[in-house]
Amino acid sequence: MFATEPTDIASARGALFRTAAALLDYPLPETRQVLVDGRALGAMAEALHLLGMSAPTGSPARPSDASLEALQVGYTNTFLSGRKGKPQVPLIASAYKHLMAGSAQGSFLLNIQAFYKHFGLKAAEQDEGHVEEPDHLVAMLEFCALLCHLEESACDRGSDPAPYQRAQRDFLSRYLTPLASAIRDRYQHLDSAELEPTLAWLVRNLPEWCMNQQQQLEAVLAASDAHNERLIPAQSVPQGLWD
Repeated sequence: MFATEPTDIASARGALFRTAAALLDYPLPETRQVLVDGRALGAMAEALHLLGMSAPTGSPARPSDASLEALQVGYTNTFLSGRKGKPQVPLIASAYKHLMAGSAQGSFLLNIQAFYKHFGLKAAEQDEGHVEEPDHLVAMLEFCALLCHLEESACDRGSDPAPYQRAQRDFLSRYLTPLASAIRDRYQHLDSAELEPTLAWLVRNLPEWCMNQQQQLEAVLAASDAHNERLIPAQSVPQGLWD
């Protein structure tokens, strides 16, 4: 049965983003374990079902049996290395010039960070001491998962979830959906693919999932705005970024 309660929808959407983020980060033993025992594929299939999306054709027929080394080699050769030291399929948005639409890299990154800072986040420092790129696909997915959690919590409290829904819609349309599409397009042009089948399936289908949720959020917000217009006289009211 599809989810109909706003809390359940936010939870399922968050689970989808959270699982995708975990799988598209550098593979760890924990990553291999959830691929081998089928939990990763099961979590995505359940979330898709609750969100009213059927699992796309071409999904792996059985859990992965890849070794950790094979996972890491396939990931590295796809996302971290390539000719002249440049990744074959970069996971950072600023590596795709068309995504910046003529903006300088610094301005592009600041615009992304404005979303994070509005919700009290800053880029995480990894073990090596360098700061994680704000335009990395994993960082964007984790941010959307956080927004889903905040949306779910607002629903639980009986508060208005619209600010978190607007932030998700805007972030998806401006950054996450375009980046997921650029990554998929670059991946599909590889001469040879070493990526583990579940990860490859995720890369190929993530853009459609993001677009679907973007459209669902647009519909929910349009209905909410129409309802509010009937209740509140039209007037100029100062508002925050997503309030």
